[in-house]
Amino acid sequence: MTGNKKKLLVLGGMKISCEIVKQAHKMGLHVTVIDYNDVKDSPAKQIADEHYRISTTDVDAVSEFIREKHIDGVFVGFVDLLLPYYAEICQNTGLPCYGTKAQFETFIDKTKYKRLCRDFGVPVVADISLEDVMAGAVKYPILIKPADSSGARGIVLCNNKIEALDAINKALPYSKTGKVVIEPYLQGEEVTVFWYFQNGRAYFSMMGDRHMENLANNIIPLPVGYTFPSVHTEYYIREVATKVEKMVEASGIKNGMMFMQCKVENGECLVYDIGYRLTGSLEYKILERICGYNPLKSMIEYAVSDSRQEVSGCVSPELNGYLGWNVSFLMKPGTIASVGGIDKIKSLPDVIDVVIAHGEGETIKESEVGLLRQICCRVLGASRSIADAVETVGRITDCFKVEDSEGNSLLYPPINISKISFSPYINKD
Repeated sequence: MTGNKKKLLVLGGMKISCEIVKQAHKMGLHVTVIDYNDVKDSPAKQIADEHYRISTTDVDAVSEFIREKHIDGVFVGFVDLLLPYYAEICQNTGLPCYGTKAQFETFIDKTKYKRLCRDFGVPVVADISLEDVMAGAVKYPILIKPADSSGARGIVLCNNKIEALDAINKALPYSKTGKVVIEPYLQGEEVTVFWYFQNGRAYFSMMGDRHMENLANNIIPLPVGYTFPSVHTEYYIREVATKVEKMVEASGIKNGMMFMQCKVENGECLVYDIGYRLTGSLEYKILERICGYNPLKSMIEYAVSDSRQEVSGCVSPELNGYLGWNVSFLMKPGTIASVGGIDKIKSLPDVIDVVIAHGEGETIKESEVGLLRQICCRVLGASRSIADAVETVGRITDCFKVEDSEGNSLLYPPINISKISFSPYINKD
């Protein structure tokens, strides 16, 4: 029985969608999860109030299900592929959708959003043509990417023409549109920019330094952590933010959130990836702790009602002098026999949440090296000073253990936060 609870339908039961279900339950909503997987392969179904085996891309079937079950709102969180279907489903059923199908399709396709960025002067990573690759007029290394994929799937680092031609064939199956993007491989710093949209107004939420590690040759680096705000925040506010606001306004975006991943080259933040959706870095938990607003909660509220928190007085890209952080533990190929240290980590005062991506019995395959799937745990926190953060993160990395059946650690070396440069906005002591 749902009583007077409003009903939220979540499209897709992957592990990270459990974060949506948990937040919706905190808000007193009745949650149903659907996808084409059996419940044992769909973690979010396992904690939902109801679940059904319906393909999320079958727009007619999902629309009929919504009418039959009197669903009040629909939500999809972390998967680019599902966004256009989500928009169609909402249009069919008259339910709120934070974006339009055309907007989602633009910000899924790297060729489209890079063109849009250029139109408004938002710096992006340069493109390399296939003709230049064929003619040998390319400085290696380069990256070959599917034009419309996420999670680092199908991205190949290439050191010569032979590798590049092979990589194109490897990347194409990951692209729904049958297109690839070719870019120079920039090895500088990385940052991620977060925007939140409410009633047609764009808010620059925050910007984080994305700390990367190389795990193997010819594999793109993966994040071992984030620190917020970025050392480049002042530059971004001064040189880029207004251009993004104009681009978003021209795109007709009214609600939702967006992240932009950038490479820093000669002091300039060059966009290389955009998502008009939630991101697995779960930064909304940090925003809630420090600034008092939660984009995930607000987006769920938008899905089921017209009542949302007004965020205009809460937004602070400088994070009110606090240091937000995300420690992302990377796992080696292998099968997990034990995970330890979680309770101790959760008890630390600066820790906001511990989010386990892979637990006991789960396996990372050799073929998954270089994918974001290698992140087995994220610990999110907020500290009043750099000194507090260094102490807390050090205790976390000492505590957390992931081992195989022979007692061998399956973790790569974690982030060393004491060696990081920090924003001048942050309190030092």
